[in-house]
Amino acid sequence: MRYFLDNSTLFIRGSFRAASTGIAGGIGEVSTLINHTVPSDWSHKAPKRELEMVAAGAGLGRNYFGLLTAVPIQNLCVLQCDFVTVFITAGIQSENGKGPGTINIIACSGQGMSDSALLEMIMVASEAKVQALQKIGKKITGTPTDAVITAGEGKRQHEYAGTLTGIGKRVYAAVLQGVPDALMRYEGNVQRSRPSFFIFSRFKGDHWIEWTPENCPYYPCHFPEQRCDYCYCPLYPCNDETLGQWVESSNGGKVWNCARCTLLHETDVVDYLKRHPDASKDELVRFRNTKKD
Repeated sequence: MRYFLDNSTLFIRGSFRAASTGIAGGIGEVSTLINHTVPSDWSHKAPKRELEMVAAGAGLGRNYFGLLTAVPIQNLCVLQCDFVTVFITAGIQSENGKGPGTINIIACSGQGMSDSALLEMIMVASEAKVQALQKIGKKITGTPTDAVITAGEGKRQHEYAGTLTGIGKRVYAAVLQGVPDALMRYEGNVQRSRPSFFIFSRFKGDHWIEWTPENCPYYPCHFPEQRCDYCYCPLYPCNDETLGQWVESSNGGKVWNCARCTLLHETDVVDYLKRHPDASKDELVRFRNTKKD
């Protein structure tokens, strides 16, 4: 899996088995997941056509699942917990009916899932969303246009995804954390000029950490003058053992560790990825090797 933003659209690329409650949704094999921001005065008469135009403009064809929102894409929250990454945009209409009224959730697993697990994960994400809204005092269970996409990639490893499973617990925790954070950004209580990235850390107790490039306590984590535009790598987990490695997780199992990888901290590679946001990991490695030769 890899993801990137292009103007008002989030693109998540990979080789997914996915389930979607969104426009022209269902269950199927797709290469792209989309969350696209439309203007606040956008007409709702042709949502499928809107997504088709976005996909065509990106050269994707029709092999995708997509969602629409009026929430600005810079209010996006991305939450990563081991092999699970959750993407959330959230807006709730005011009492006078103004403003966006959609909560979109895309939950991706780096490990394959059965179709029943994909559907169960939709239930888990929805349950966590309701709990999150109640937690912050919102007397609603969602909005009329909420949608969820769940996706797995790779060899099937999960037959179930309920809240008692490892994957379900991760998705539930990410949505419970992410919905309030996404709402705070949309409502202006937290100001960000770019999407927000959260990592679940078990260091000194389980907690979520938001990474921001300003005043990073770990800079430089690799070398002086490194570029930190992609501190939390959009290629994660790349599974390329020439760049990173699998290590034992503190709660059992394995987690991808890319602490020794400098690929997306090198200026030439960062600039190349900004010019070509859909570039694959292999393409970036070839580009770096060419520059070094």
